[in-house]
Amino acid sequence: MRFKKIDTYVLEYPEPNDFSTNRYTLLLKIETEDGCVGWGEGIAMWPEACKAAELIIREGLFPLLKDEDPLDIEKCWQMMRRHTWWYGYNHSGLANFAISAIDIALWDIRGKYLQQPLFNLLGGKLVNQLPANASIHVNQPTIADTIKDVEGYLKTGFQSVKLGFAKKGLSKVGKTGPDYDVNFIKELRKAIGEGPDIMVDIGNGVRWDVPTAIKTTRRMETYNIRWIEEPLYPADIKGYRLLKSQTNTLIGSGEREWCYENYQALLQQDCIDVFGVDPARIQGITAYKRIKDMISAGHRFVNAHAWSTAITTAASLHCSLASDNSMVFELKPIPGPVQYNIVKEPIVAEKGWVTIGDAPGLGIEIIEEELLKLSIVHQSVTV
Repeated sequence: MRFKKIDTYVLEYPEPNDFSTNRYTLLLKIETEDGCVGWGEGIAMWPEACKAAELIIREGLFPLLKDEDPLDIEKCWQMMRRHTWWYGYNHSGLANFAISAIDIALWDIRGKYLQQPLFNLLGGKLVNQLPANASIHVNQPTIADTIKDVEGYLKTGFQSVKLGFAKKGLSKVGKTGPDYDVNFIKELRKAIGEGPDIMVDIGNGVRWDVPTAIKTTRRMETYNIRWIEEPLYPADIKGYRLLKSQTNTLIGSGEREWCYENYQALLQQDCIDVFGVDPARIQGITAYKRIKDMISAGHRFVNAHAWSTAITTAASLHCSLASDNSMVFELKPIPGPVQYNIVKEPIVAEKGWVTIGDAPGLGIEIIEEELLKLSIVHQSVTV
């Protein structure tokens, strides 16, 4: 098998789960000489970063790989890592989005060539389905409005909710202070009862110091949160160790790590319980498999970060179902164009659970006409 053509797409789209803010991502289509097509994604997020990663693919990595066998994914992956050593030092930065997009597309091609779903190529399903989690940014103006939304998601079948604090929109959550945030969790727990899990995503918007993080996490523990995500800046390892030693809640982080080596170092610090891993950021499915196996051996949890298009959702779901240490699967509860419009059959929760069928590769069919409606950059290169 040989490469024939690549198409790159930089998308701009309104995200209803993020206050309808315009977001950006990079998609990739690879065609082989015998007609096999694979799709990948690199979530570079900002328009300039997406355009830069697109250029790395088109003028750097595709010329590097064009004479290789697309089915030899490990060789291609290693070649890309070696090639980007200068502008992807320590396997990080913009190069990773480009590598991720290509790697995911190659796994899609391999699955289609072998007529196997991706999860079979990863060793088979270790779980048949995962509990559906409604992953949403809190952007309603009042606590009562947000509670009403969450109650609606739970009524449609979601078994838990993950709430992003200090996001765009009218909400005061994450913007007013810990007292307001704790009261929000208190009122939410009172409204929904003890059954559904609540995950609190402090993330990039809130800046707590270590004493505040410890005190606030302890207060939120009273209302039975499942985990708290990025309550401190990700690089504050000393702070995370102290937080872990003085609280009982699971601690999540890792979504901003770049590669296998970063996760290995983070796992060795023994301060994180739930590792966020994004196949469209961390050098693709090849890296994800290494990372989830390592985290499993360390008796910790892996949580696939799937908050982008249907391509990353599919890749993350296959990886999660082939894992023995995933608790939930995150889905955006409000339908948006990159989850619903660009694929023939969107991935959705059914009766509170998420799974995927036996279609080969990623198991999704892209509607390119819809894709082009969202594209601000579309380039084609033929061997």
